[in-house]
Amino acid sequence: MPILSKSPHRIAAMFDAIAGRYDLLNHLLSAGIDRRWRRQAIRSLALAGGERVLDLCTGTADLAIAARTARPAAARVVGVDFAPAMLRVGYEKLRREKLQGSIALVRGDATRTPIADASVDAVTVAFGIRNVDDVDAACDEIRRALKPAGRFAILEFGVPTRPGLRAAYLWYFKRILPRIGRLVSRHRAAYAYLPASVNAFASPEAFVTILRQRGFVDVAAVPLTFGIVFLYTGKRGS
Repeated sequence: MPILSKSPHRIAAMFDAIAGRYDLLNHLLSAGIDRRWRRQAIRSLALAGGERVLDLCTGTADLAIAARTARPAAARVVGVDFAPAMLRVGYEKLRREKLQGSIALVRGDATRTPIADASVDAVTVAFGIRNVDDVDAACDEIRRALKPAGRFAILEFGVPTRPGLRAAYLWYFKRILPRIGRLVSRHRAAYAYLPASVNAFASPEAFVTILRQRGFVDVAAVPLTFGIVFLYTGKRGS
């Protein structure tokens, strides 16, 4: 099967296979900076303390937990993901941190969530939008779920543009990261898929255009850590 096949069944199966070591690899491969990226995403929402947040592609719920434990924090978070093993890992975190009453984890597709129209104040996505088979449909779903003027924060990998840094990063991303990923996760395909999927995803400029075309306003792409990651922010238009 082609490495960039994004059928929901294939992607869910791939993430289920690495669920037990997913968090370890996230922190290891990013040298722990992934926690900072998530905090920045939540800060960009300017939460006041009473919001309801939808976290799409929630995985093991790290961003959902960040939204609920921020200061000020979201009042309620719903995390949606189609990989049940990832959700089980996430639920164990909620249980340990006694957050089951304020964070709900639901199995579902990012393009068809069980969320009422215009019912959430903010939507977040961390490193999942590039895995969705139909990005336009996922953006439409974000807009549908958001209240008017509701905000979104999307984290996604990018590629640095500085020549020396770009070359070093691409060497690490294409040569070293997949080897470490395979060794730790014991899954051959998952960490070969990662650089391939990042390379195939829209450029920051193109993704900003997509978001504006789907009805969002005040859209911005903020590079984090020299452009290794981009934070996309904006609001639902009228």
